[in-house]
Amino acid sequence: MKLNQSVLALAIMAALLTGCSSDDETATDFMDGTQGGTADASLSGYGDGSGISGSETYGSGSGSGYGSGSAEYPNAFLGSEFSDPSNPLSKSTIYFMFDSSQVQQDFIPVIAAHAQYLVSHPTRRLTLEGHADERGSSEYNIALGEQRAKSVARMMKVQGVSESQLQIVSYGEEKPAVDGHDESAYQLNRRVELLYQGQ
Repeated sequence: MKLNQSVLALAIMAALLTGCSSDDETATDFMDGTQGGTADASLSGYGDGSGISGSETYGSGSGSGYGSGSAEYPNAFLGSEFSDPSNPLSKSTIYFMFDSSQVQQDFIPVIAAHAQYLVSHPTRRLTLEGHADERGSSEYNIALGEQRAKSVARMMKVQGVSESQLQIVSYGEEKPAVDGHDESAYQLNRRVELLYQGQ
């Protein structure tokens, strides 16, 4: 029941953020024409849920320097709930649509579960690693990765997570989850990884 309330609160805040973007940074200055002219760094909530579903299973990147989890479950060192596929805490990657920093509806329960965990464990620290696919300039992709991480951070803060518990890092296109130059690779590289800092 409490998780459902968290999900509802996140959805309401996402809708409210749609109209409150005066303080938000935008990445439109970094447009170089290769992104199709549809810059979206508005951080205005979530998309239509199309694309990669939060229920699909994907490997979740390096996890280097963060505990001793596996590639699939990099936060497993925190407890069994972080490696139980039926628990939203086991998901450590939030995927994004092309050229977007909007959190898709499918990932709101995952973000809510991690936010709830952080609120109940105030000494835990989480690094939000923003990533982009290889399309676009390096500068644009760094900015887009940062905006993606900030989108997730903002949703967590609404749920009561302290700013001091979150660290935002953007790698842009520099650390792809998979190598490849097609949409199947790109969709796995457009992501934010949720990596808890060591024990």
